[in-house]
Amino acid sequence: MTSFAPDSIVLNRKLPLWYQVSQSLRASILGRSPRDPLRLPTEEQLAGHYGVSVLTMRQALKELEDEGLITRHRRRGTFIEPSARRGAPVRLLGSVDAIVAQQSGMAAELLAHGTAPVPAELAEFFPNLTEVATYHRLRGDEKTGEPTNHARNYVRPELADRIDPADLARRPMTKVLQDLPGVDIARITDTVQARLADPETARLLEVPLLSPILHYTGVTYDHGGRVLDAAVIHYRGDRFSFTVTLDAT
Repeated sequence: MTSFAPDSIVLNRKLPLWYQVSQSLRASILGRSPRDPLRLPTEEQLAGHYGVSVLTMRQALKELEDEGLITRHRRRGTFIEPSARRGAPVRLLGSVDAIVAQQSGMAAELLAHGTAPVPAELAEFFPNLTEVATYHRLRGDEKTGEPTNHARNYVRPELADRIDPADLARRPMTKVLQDLPGVDIARITDTVQARLADPETARLLEVPLLSPILHYTGVTYDHGGRVLDAAVIHYRGDRFSFTVTLDAT
């Protein structure tokens, strides 16, 4: 029986390995094609794929099982749960893969894309530019069709010609940028604020005007300190929470 093939990652030894593996596998699962098989490789095969111990892999799989993304059956194997609910709480642990994992797997509709002047609130991130490429998407729960968040990405114009808008229907911008040759993501700086839904956000997310929302800004930098992308995302306040874990070492 054919098994699902997860993406590969480069592990950061300063972060818990099981967490990085679980988040990468989560992103692969939620970003899969409907034609992909539901059966996962064995623990030993997955451990070899990620370059970790079987014990670490087992801990990563337990995290996904607890979330309801996979089911495990003695002698039969581990399977992706096709009806798993998407849009779980955002958990940030200092890994770009955590951002990719959170944003992957939601049904996304590309509402518009093109170029626009740099928004005043983002001008500090694009000091030498007057225009940026823009992408506006609405994400929702694939099972219920309920809208969960809408995102606007503001990307350096020289990258726009290399981005296929069709990819944004199934993958987050961070992953799309990661896969571009010559693009080297160094870090993402996140800011989260509590706000009230304005008329456009209320309409898109199908919530009452002035409902509480989470206003997220994620700024992606390369190793030279240049901003590649600034994402502004509005999450439904009744569907999302943010948990940040800080390592003491």
